Amino acid sequence: MSSILMLTSKRRYFLYRGKADMRRGFDGLSQLVREEMGGTLMQEDMFIFLNKGRTHIKLLVWEEGGFSLFYRRLEQGTFEVPDYSEETMSIPLTSDQLLFMLKGVALKKLSYRPRYQHSGIIC
Repeated sequence: MSSILMLTSKRRYFLYRGKADMRRGFDGLSQLVREEMGGTLMQEDMFIFLNKGRTHIKLLVWEEGGFSLFYRRLEQGTFEVPDYSEETMSIPLTSDQLLFMLKGVALKKLSYRPRYQHSGIIC
């Protein structure tokens, strides 16, 4: 049976900069979000946690009616993290960055080509 994980650009994603204990469940990870990341749990934000060796990842998200927790353990390799500031405990990610992390794409070598951005200003 395959689980469905929806990554959309409408959701916000935050990576916990610390090393998470993968024995933590819903309550323990929620506590990290509130106390260390300064996040709000009852929105549709997704919070991402890695273990010390970056071989395990947990994704915590509030969906309609309750929390969902996704867990992946790599048999080989590690999850790469993007560059971050040492002052923060929460690293904002895009849905693309999270997908690339899960797929094993090298984030440091990744570059985006310029695209048009509509400013929303009507003349």
